[in-house]
Amino acid sequence: MAGGISIHGVDVARGVPASGLLVGVERLGPARLAVAAGRLGANGLLDHPIARGEGVEAGAYEVQFHIAEYLRASGYPAEQVGFLDVLPFRFVVTKVDEHYHLPLKFTPWGIMLFRGS
Repeated sequence: MAGGISIHGVDVARGVPASGLLVGVERLGPARLAVAAGRLGANGLLDHPIARGEGVEAGAYEVQFHIAEYLRASGYPAEQVGFLDVLPFRFVVTKVDEHYHLPLKFTPWGIMLFRGS
């Protein structure tokens, strides 16, 4: 896949895609510009035109992952909700013709997030 920013979430504590996880993507600069928002689908992916490169320009971006909301909605016990709230992740797109895949793997107590392929 050429170009675009794709997001994939996995709830590794339960071993399932993070269906329903709310995410937002903003381009940073002199002013923040929201470029994508939505909930991850049953496959754990954000189905949005940004994944196909629409609206992606070179520059700094921030993705917000609303983890506490997801954990509450998924029925996690109250004592496991709240350590992670909204997780921001900043990255830079330098080559708009390359694809930036961001796989997020998380539990109520920690995360792993990187640029995948």
